[in-house]
Amino acid sequence: MESAEIFKWVLENLNYWVVVIFMAIESSFIPFPSEVVVPPAAWKAMADGSMNIVMVVVFATIGANIGALFNYYLAKWLGRPVVYKFANSRFGHMCLIDEKKVRDAEEYFRKHGAASTFFGRLIPGIRQLISIPAGLANMKMGPFLLYTTLGAGAWNIVLALLGYFIYKFTDLKTTNDVYELATKYSHEIGYVILILAVFVVGFIIYKGLKKNKPETNN
Repeated sequence: MESAEIFKWVLENLNYWVVVIFMAIESSFIPFPSEVVVPPAAWKAMADGSMNIVMVVVFATIGANIGALFNYYLAKWLGRPVVYKFANSRFGHMCLIDEKKVRDAEEYFRKHGAASTFFGRLIPGIRQLISIPAGLANMKMGPFLLYTTLGAGAWNIVLALLGYFIYKFTDLKTTNDVYELATKYSHEIGYVILILAVFVVGFIIYKGLKKNKPETNN
């Protein structure tokens, strides 16, 4: 089955189970755009009431966590040599994975530590792979799930809001039209959200350091 046919089936059969399954696929190493799932599902929730937009975000985040855990344990059990061998294989290239993308994800994880599992979920090209270096580094499960849930949840809220605003401010009538418009703007909005998140976290760290700084006596 070609990708266009899969997209068509997803867009015509959106429900909570479809959201979970295909967001799990999107969050694993299998290439599948989240824009096909969440914005149309959120739009559909507003258009016909068959779903609830908040629950769309919840189930999309559950699916994203499932896919992230799959990548995490796959990397943890197989180890770096096998992961890189897969990235260089023909099947890896079919999944749009190569050695450079895995190295970039590892480098991002190395530079930003555990928090990279949050920020990485907001970056196109890194989002689906950030769980691999977490698994290779044997990151503790508690922080991994916390940061993954927060990052995936933030991204899914962005996508759901896209679907909501498309419903409110356009006259689009099909989920396919919603998907195409959401794809056009999702990456730009994702980068804006990432910049805001970095700013907020930086401000919180700055305030914490300032608060804990010992006072000097004159």
